Formats: sequence, structure tokens, C-alpha cells
Amino acid sequence: MRHFYVTAIFIVAGVASIASGQSAPPFSCDASNETTSSFALHDRKLLTTSNASGNPTPPFACDASNETTHSFGFCNKKLSIDERVRDLVSRLTLDEKITQLSSRSFAIPRLGVPYYNWWSEALHGVAKAFGVENGVNFKGVIKAATNFPQVILTASSFDVDLWYKIAQVIGIEARAIYNEGQSNGTTFWTPNINIFRDPRWGRGQETPGEDPLVTRVYAVSFVRGIQGDSFDGSLLKDGHLLVSACCKHFTAYDLENWNNNSRFTFDAKVTNQDMADTFQPPFQGCVQEGRASGIMCSYNMVNGIPSCANHDLLTTTARGRWGFQGYIVSDCDAVSLIFDKQNYTKSKADAAAVVLKAGMDIGCGTYLKFNTMEALNQSKISEADIDRALYNLFSIRMRLGLFNGDPRQSSYGHLGIQDICSKKHRLLSLQAARQGIVLLKNNANLLPLSRTKTRSLAVIGPNANDTKVLVGNYAGPPCFPITPLEGLKKYTKTHFHEGCQDVLCSVANVSEAVATAKAADYVVLVMGISQVCEAEDRDRSDLLLPGQQQSLITSVANAAKNPIVLVILSGGPVDVSFAKENPKIGSILWAGYPGEGGGQALAEIIFGEHNPGGRLSMTWYPQDFTKVPMTDMRMRPDLTRNYPGRTYRFYTGPSIFEFGHGLSYTNYSYKFLSVTPIKLQLKNSNAHSSADNVVPASSIHCEKSKLSVVVEVENKGNMQGTHPVLLFLRRELSSGNQVSSPVKQIVGFQSVSLKAGMKMNVKLEVNSCERLVRADEDGNMVIDLGDHQYLLVGDQQHPIKIST
Repeated sequence: MRHFYVTAIFIVAGVASIASGQSAPPFSCDASNETTSSFALHDRKLLTTSNASGNPTPPFACDASNETTHSFGFCNKKLSIDERVRDLVSRLTLDEKITQLSSRSFAIPRLGVPYYNWWSEALHGVAKAFGVENGVNFKGVIKAATNFPQVILTASSFDVDLWYKIAQVIGIEARAIYNEGQSNGTTFWTPNINIFRDPRWGRGQETPGEDPLVTRVYAVSFVRGIQGDSFDGSLLKDGHLLVSACCKHFTAYDLENWNNNSRFTFDAKVTNQDMADTFQPPFQGCVQEGRASGIMCSYNMVNGIPSCANHDLLTTTARGRWGFQGYIVSDCDAVSLIFDKQNYTKSKADAAAVVLKAGMDIGCGTYLKFNTMEALNQSKISEADIDRALYNLFSIRMRLGLFNGDPRQSSYGHLGIQDICSKKHRLLSLQAARQGIVLLKNNANLLPLSRTKTRSLAVIGPNANDTKVLVGNYAGPPCFPITPLEGLKKYTKTHFHEGCQDVLCSVANVSEAVATAKAADYVVLVMGISQVCEAEDRDRSDLLLPGQQQSLITSVANAAKNPIVLVILSGGPVDVSFAKENPKIGSILWAGYPGEGGGQALAEIIFGEHNPGGRLSMTWYPQDFTKVPMTDMRMRPDLTRNYPGRTYRFYTGPSIFEFGHGLSYTNYSYKFLSVTPIKLQLKNSNAHSSADNVVPASSIHCEKSKLSVVVEVENKGNMQGTHPVLLFLRRELSSGNQVSSPVKQIVGFQSVSLKAGMKMNVKLEVNSCERLVRADEDGNMVIDLGDHQYLLVGDQQHPIKIST
């Protein structure tokens, strides 16, 4: 969502405006990518006031010390938010109204309304986007914020409670930064809940993975946490927010820049079937269960219509069917593309009109500020269309308490610098890395290493001592980052060699790396990729390790005294089949981008102080998968055309590692104790389709049709572990070239902690309407009836019969 035209920022009438120039297209593994080279992000001094001590104060409206505001109805806290917003909008001139339609919203001094910046980032910690003015800055007394693992790694924990707690901390730190006067906004454009459809996607790292149910559950827990709601979503009944979350990118957005196909002009051809059971469920959950206060519409077109100009998407679906109550913002400069690049409209005024008519409220950038008046003059829109947008925008600012006087006197006013980078928050980041890291291979129980028997350790690789690679993208400056090398040094004598100058590894210093390996008892290679290979506006062209990395790994493995440990840092999957099959590479750990505590978490796992329990939330495909065009949006396979399908639910080809794969230092066993018979309660007895043996999900009484499963989980090893229990549904598919139903789909999951030898009964409640469904070809959600279906957990299988 980073601004893609920016080359300079200058000040006009107290608000930042943007001078634009088209950026050059990116390429795979670009070492010149500035987002990876420094935390020194571009910023300007924000327009803030100061208190008596000289410290900046947060911007707010309805200052009790300003007598002129006492007569304004919108400042009367006894009135409803609806009444207050309507009063405020009624007082604005047309020119003032239009200045509020851009992400950097002008101040309205005569009404005491301050400048507001809608754009702030908090993907996995309060952050900044590179090169542009955001609401948050790190130039004052606050220099950093707690950095959690990149989302794709956190998702591997399958721990909903952990996801909620992380978001809760991010919301607390975001509000604290605002209270300290280092923010001009409390609306955060997070989470990214697009489906990780293709392993080459540069932003797959930002998402919870490839499964729509997992992504939906993540969205709900994250939004509730960051907005200040309770875990079960029952706290924010009055609508007031800690900060505002924004689910993005709506919808079917999962391509950056591949083979001359740009996200700015890409037209995603999506079937009704795939839209219904893959791309839309996360957003539906985000709105209906999470009650997100924001949605971002994406750059791309979907079936010929720009997302931000799609009335059916924004108004009929989000606001109508799902009941969304919040604001809708464009991705940055997406409105300009509708005319300039996508050629969807005949003029700039038409582009401004079509998005406002579709239901969008505000544009990231300045396009609406400069083109809305012309659209109004040409009668393409009415002032009522503008008022509708303003109502949604000011409603959010009032729900955030920004029109209640000094926010430091509010219920969140106690939050401050003491709540940022606290020990408690940093420990949670460490816990997230511990639970997310995935043990992919562990031949002959090479890991954990013995601290007493490992007298020396060689640590080799370009990612071993690089703090920047730990944090992934959309990250602010971390509090106290610990690299893998720094973490491992605490356990034994270490010898370090980079092996390559950087992850591109165009030249590998094999001889020195081999010499370092030979001198040590054991070797840990920390390899992989970084943001120079996968990032926003940068998709990968292949799935292999860059440059000479594979050659370096193999040479070191052949020279080492014992089988080596290979650590892969990456967002997306990497084809490491050479390492999987090589007996001299004893163990493989995937650590994503593990955040500021990642180096410590890795060291604890390697030396057995923590038992790894992460399980992959995406399929690791072989290099051969890159023959499939990224532009082919189909999820389901078409074997007549050698199209293998996508993600574990539909993919028919070979995998390096499957979705849900993850080893442990202990062994777990499973046993189905009870499975309630599934007898669906129909609203209408005529809803059953005997011809297809399916029933529409819309015809079912969902609360009366839940499936209850109790599974006994036993830790049969001698080490305590935190373990995600994954429950799948498998269908026996009829023969045919086109697979309509998922081969397998996850229907429930829960993270449990078990001491050695301990048993636990895990109860999983499955909502039939949400988790046993699939889409038919028309996009209608249906449930298959009959006894050709099975529940799976671990190596156990239980037949189920679904009837009405």
C-alpha cells in the first residue's frame, strides 16, 4: 500500500502534498531496495502543539479551554455520535468538505478541527511506510516500538489467543505514541488479509497464509485486539475505539509486479466459486465478527472493474450484506489509476465520481481533493455523495475520542512512553517467535544440540547477523533486536563467517566458510532471502535460494564434522529439496522474519530451551510450480490443461513441505473421543437438493447445526511442548477432470501446551455454516450431504455422515 509515485514531499497550506513521477519497475532480489537498507525512514516535522513543558501534545478537537467550541453541537458528548457528526458536516463549506476526502485531511481552524493523517501502519508493530508522511513518527522521545514476527510466521503458531494479544499490544503502543504527541492519527491500515495464493507473491509474508478460514480467524482476533475489544468481541458495544483497524486489500489482490504484469493495472479474473470460498471469507469475518472500522479497496481490477469503483463490492456486499459500519479508503493513488492507467473512465472527474458513487469515502493521496469539485460541477455526483463520505469519516474520528477534548483525559489517556517497548511486550514478541518457528526436518534427532557437548559452533550465512532481515516489511524501528548470531553466542563459543556478502550471494566465499565449519563441533547456517527478493511491488521470479547459496550450503555440509543445521529466513516458501534429501543437512528450521526477539528464539530452539511447535500456514512448492502463470487466478485444478490448482485445498502436484507440516522434539498422539452426529436443522424442508446431494448453507439454522469434536492429545515424549491441533475435513471426490470440492480443508484448530507424558482432551466446535461449506459454480455456499467425508487430525481419521 506504499505510495508508488512519490519522489518528493512539500508543504502546501499546512498539509503535505506530493510531487509525482513514475517509479521504475522492480526486479527479483533488488539490492538497491531502500526499504531494506535502513530504518531511517523519510519524515518531516509534524504540525503539533506543545504543552508547558515543551513536549508535543496530540491533536484533538473540542478543546474545553476554547470557549468558541462550547456552542458546537458536535462537541457535546451528551449527544449521540450520529447527531454530532451530522452537526459537524452541516457546518462545513463545500471547499472544506472536499479537503477532508484525502488521507491528509486539512485542519478547519474556525471550528477547531485539527489536521488529521489517516495513514498509519501497524502490520506487526507500530510502523512507518517508506518515503511518505505517515501519521506516526519516531523523531521524538519515542524512537522505537515493539516489533513482532512478520505475520506469516505468527500464523504458524495457530494460536488465536496469541494473535489477539499481539494486536492488543500494538493498539496500546499506537495510542501511547499518539498521547505522546508523535502521531497525527489513530487509524491504522492493517491487517493484510489477502490469501497467499501464489508462493512468488512479494507480500505473502504480510498475510496469515493460504487458508481462508485461518485468515478469517486471524482477521477477527487481530481486529478485536487492536481496536480495544475483548477476545470474544463483547466489549465495544458503545463503538468507541482504542485505535482503528482497516482490513486490506479488498479484494483478490495478490500480485505485485510479475512478468510485466503490474498490480496497478492487473485485471484479476475470478470465478464466482473462487470469490465465494477463497477470497471473500476473510473480509466477511473481518467486518461481521471483528467489526473492523475500516476497509481498503485494492489497486487491481476484478473481472474488469477497479475494486475502488465497484459498487457491488463496496456498497452491496460490504455495507449491505455484511453490515459494514466504517470508512472505505483507496490504496494509495488507486483512484488516479482508474483514469490514468486502467482507462476505465474518460476523465479525472469521472474517476472521482465513480469511486464516490461506488461507496468509497476517502482516497489515499490527493486525487479526490483536486478532482471532486469538477465532478460536482459536471453533476456527476451530488453534495449528498460527499456528505455520505464525510459522515463515515468523522464517525470514526469521533469513535476514536478525537472530538472529546484532550484525549489524555480519556479512558486511554494514561497510556504513554512507559507502555512502549516494555519488558512484557518484548517477551510477547519473543513468545510469538518461539511458537511460530517451524522445524521442517530433524534427522536422527540432531536437534536440540547439547549445550555441554557443543564446545564450539560455526555460525555461517548472510542472514546470521543482520538486524534488518529480522523485521520484514512494514516495520518500525525495533526496541532491542537480537540476531541469530547474538542469540547463539550466549550458549557456546562461536565462530562467524558471512559466507556471502548478502542474500543475493553472487559470490560465495566457500573456502573460508568451509574452514570455519571444519574448526567447529557443529554448524548452523543462516540463509534464505530478504526484502531485496520479496516485498511490496516485488514478486519473485523463482523459488530457489539466490545466487550461490545452495552451493555454499552443500560445500559446508560436506566439510562439517557432523550434520549441519540449516535455518531459512524468508516470508514465502523456498524450494530446499536439495537440503531435504541431503543426509549431511540434519535439520532445517524455517523462521520467517522472526521479529526483534527472533535471534534469541532460534538459539533457544537450537539448544533445546524451547520445543518448536510451529506448523506451516502455506504450501512449500517445488521450483517447477513457477511454470504456472501468477496471473491465473483459478484455485481449482484443470487437469485437461495441466493446471495443478493452488494451495493445499486444491493443489494436485508434489510439495516440498505441505500445509500444516511441522516437527517437534517430542511425539504427539491423537484419538477421537467423540464426534456428534451432524444433523443439519433446515429453515425450510424443501431446501435439500437431492439431485446434487447438497444443501444451501443459507437454508440452515447455524446455531442448531454445530459439530462438536473431542480429541485426546497426548505428549508421548520427554519434553514439554506447545502444539497446534489441526482438524481437517476430507471429502472422497468423484472422478473428473475438474475438482470442485476442496481435497482437504481445515475446519478447526487450537494451540495446546502439554508437559511430557500429559494428556489433554481438546474440544473443537465447528460451525457448519462457516467451516463445512464449499462454493458451487455460481458462488453459493453449500454443504455436501452423505457419508463420503472424514475428519482428520494427525494420523487419525474419523468418518462422518452429514444429513438433514
